[in-house]
Amino acid sequence: MPTMKDVARLAGVSTSTVSHVINKNRFVSEAVKEKVTAAITALNYAPSALARSLKLNQTHTIGMLLTASSNPFYSEVVRGVERSCYERGYSLVLCNTEGDEDRMNRSLETLLQKRVDGLLIMCTESHLPSPEILNRYPSIPIVMMDWSPFEGGSDIIQDNSLLGGELATRFLISRGYTRIACIAGPQDKTPARLRLNGFYQAMQQAELAVPEEYVVSGDFEFQGGYHAMNQLLALSPRPQAVFTSNDAMAVGVYHSLYQAGLSVPEDMAVIGYDDIELARYMTPPLTTIHQPKDELGELAIDTLIHRFADPDASQQLLVLTPELIERGSVAER
Repeated sequence: MPTMKDVARLAGVSTSTVSHVINKNRFVSEAVKEKVTAAITALNYAPSALARSLKLNQTHTIGMLLTASSNPFYSEVVRGVERSCYERGYSLVLCNTEGDEDRMNRSLETLLQKRVDGLLIMCTESHLPSPEILNRYPSIPIVMMDWSPFEGGSDIIQDNSLLGGELATRFLISRGYTRIACIAGPQDKTPARLRLNGFYQAMQQAELAVPEEYVVSGDFEFQGGYHAMNQLLALSPRPQAVFTSNDAMAVGVYHSLYQAGLSVPEDMAVIGYDDIELARYMTPPLTTIHQPKDELGELAIDTLIHRFADPDASQQLLVLTPELIERGSVAER
């Protein structure tokens, strides 16, 4: 494999001149540029990103740990992160932990050994990263993109799930619904607990009863929403409306209602949470709580880049504000 020295020898210039031509960081005459470019082409030389990163102590690479699932929310967050990396001149290395603590820590070690400039973590609600591993790389900044009780100097980005749950439930109440059920997410996850708390708060403020059987736990996946809706349909009286704690479960709710021969919103009003892209293409389009996924990715990358420039800045806690998106799945009663 040809080296920079080989290019310099063929072009009759110094290796520093070859470096200046490649990196465009100093003036080099057009005649010399042409000789260097011709030598690069003749030798089929490819600059070493590793060598350059070691010299500059920067790789322009960001690592991301994520527990992916069938829930489209995560792929849309990754899309926003990747786009923001590209626009700012960074590459993204993505590791799926699949909810496994050992796999998370092995991936964490791999990313840090590859000398990523910064790290995004969106998989720590159930498992914390190994302090032993993190302590070996104290200079690498981290942004937590979830609700983990992480005890470190990392910046944290969260959504206001309590407010989102309230917004969804108040909207159903404002449309005249009184028998409102909730398909909650897994209660070992903080966002799911807060969305359920927001539901209870809105119902209490409206002085509306919530029968115990009107709250069913799901798993934030399509199938969980399907099974939870089947449970609710077996009740008497059954609910008039359901707040589904994420859009993936709302897809399962629609399927359950379709199989039962029921229509949305005539027989059952449905409101979701996340505003995944699929929500607007459902029949009818899903009313939901918007989470700014592209903005989340952009904010995470910009927070890391700010930390690169000012490593000693105080820790930031950034809270995203949810927004109600009204579509066709909730009618006026």
